[in-house]
Amino acid sequence: MKEDFYAILGIDKSASAADIKKAYRKKAIEYHPDKNPGDSKAEELFKKAAEAYEVLSDPDKRAKYDQYGHAAFEGGFGGGGGMNMDDIFSQFGDIFGSAFGGGGFGGFSGFGGSGTRRVKGSNLRIRVKLNLEEIAQGVEKKIKVRRKVMAEGVKYKNCTTCGGSGQQMKITNTILGRMQSATTCSSCGGVGQLIDSKPDQADAQGMVVREETVSIQIPAGVEEGMQLKVSGKGNDAPGQGIPGDLIVLVETQEHETLKREGDNLHYDLYISISEAVLGASKEIDTVGGKARIKLDPGIQSGKILRLKGKGVRNINGYGAGDLLVHINVWTPKEINKEQRQFFEKMADHEHFIPKPEKSDKSFFDKVKDMFA
Repeated sequence: MKEDFYAILGIDKSASAADIKKAYRKKAIEYHPDKNPGDSKAEELFKKAAEAYEVLSDPDKRAKYDQYGHAAFEGGFGGGGGMNMDDIFSQFGDIFGSAFGGGGFGGFSGFGGSGTRRVKGSNLRIRVKLNLEEIAQGVEKKIKVRRKVMAEGVKYKNCTTCGGSGQQMKITNTILGRMQSATTCSSCGGVGQLIDSKPDQADAQGMVVREETVSIQIPAGVEEGMQLKVSGKGNDAPGQGIPGDLIVLVETQEHETLKREGDNLHYDLYISISEAVLGASKEIDTVGGKARIKLDPGIQSGKILRLKGKGVRNINGYGAGDLLVHINVWTPKEINKEQRQFFEKMADHEHFIPKPEKSDKSFFDKVKDMFA
């Protein structure tokens, strides 16, 4: 089981954005690879801290994590599970200030190194509509996406401004003496390369648009408005950059007879007075198809039958919800003379006089049972 992101950074769930940034800064310095050369455990903790910060520093991702836990980012969606060292180092401009942006953290070669940084391509956003069956069980969707990719035949040369380092050095006179800091090259954006030649059909960055079929694994239990991330399926980046991500916005379609409430489903079953008195076998809808249930003689209107595990699978993997069948006895609005005479005759019969038992729960008890 994955470790809690808050525990990784050593903070509680009420931590402010400033507290999160401060905690990550401390962990990043403590476990940085340059301070712990050859220490695989420190490198793993370094990556875990970066993954935790990537989620908790983003208000939307943090809200999803607080609600759904790690399951909100399973299957390569969201979170920092697919982060590499370039992704991690790209965060330090935000953590350590603009003076160190683009990898100029003095003293740690891992932050500075050659100075070049891998630019990330832009993200793509699509909407995917899911029916209730797909939401309940999870589904694989194959979606056609038009994304920018590097054209064949594009050639690069070293940036003449920074000499391929991706950085421009700046010397500042302060009361403490002369201080040297690195800033991202204004010509190449920190990549260290510029386009030398490109095909005619490519744009200014050497990109062409191509259609690609992307397979998206959507976990069971997703909800309307949830965003999933498919790493590396956005637009390509120039040079040796990292592709952007494909952001998938979930939209849900209403089912004709089943209504969702969390992990539970509700179904309204209408039966006749005769079926209520005599009992019946009725076919109902479920997310897995049709199912037949038995109604005992004398069943009351308002009774709720619970079918265990026939609801929506929980997104955190805690089993499935239930299907709640609400019994509604349909009273005819029009009857013939013979039928009227029968009911008039039965009006005062002891079997037709309401005699609720303790097992016949009130409306409020039934509501409480629904949420039990």
